[in-house]
Amino acid sequence: MRWWPASRRTGRRGAMPELEALKKEAALRAVTLVESGMRVGLGTGSTAKYAIEAIGERLASGDVRNVVGVATSDVSEALAREVGIPVEPLDPRPLDIAIDGADEIDPELNLIKGLGGALLREKLTEVQARRLVIIADHTKVVARLGEKAPVPVEIARFGFLSTIERLREVVPGGRLRQPGAQPYVTDNGNYIYDAQLPAQFGPAELERQLKGTLGVVETGFFLGMAEVAFVAAPEGVRELRR
Repeated sequence: MRWWPASRRTGRRGAMPELEALKKEAALRAVTLVESGMRVGLGTGSTAKYAIEAIGERLASGDVRNVVGVATSDVSEALAREVGIPVEPLDPRPLDIAIDGADEIDPELNLIKGLGGALLREKLTEVQARRLVIIADHTKVVARLGEKAPVPVEIARFGFLSTIERLREVVPGGRLRQPGAQPYVTDNGNYIYDAQLPAQFGPAELERQLKGTLGVVETGFFLGMAEVAFVAAPEGVRELRR
């Protein structure tokens, strides 16, 4: 594990709240790994947006050239184009690196992702990356997955109530994500069921059971995928490796 000292941050009355400053520090550290000519997986969420903006700034300044992004959501694609990153669709070619946030990070760098709703495209993209780099603030580090966050499960809209009944045989607790009058709809046209994880479970076995449930498209377990995580805390940025 390596440390980088904390930079000076805006205080409570400044323009940037503390956690946002930490997210940005982690993102800036990860973006130093981006080199000219790379194909980069662009994550989704409140931390990944800082990485996208920083890559755009490096391109604009000429610090790197010929960097192409592969976005994991419509929102990230729009932001990438706005800051000057050329965007290509995902194809069978490998990505040099992918940079993304996480909702939980355990000691083995297993992750829960998907509270931002992009878990399917994130996994499809990041599984093709030679390096998956995670960026987060210190509140996302947990002793075990499920400590703070549910695991998002993307499910087909057709017959979703039946799928939820089948899911409850695997994970009794949880609910359909519904921020308003209608369920949340992913970029892929699916719904998300946020499953509350039991106190004792094996992530690999539970992922297998969830993905084996008829109607489930993908889960928010990202197991054994991340190579490194940059985690920002008030005392500095830690580099965690598997």
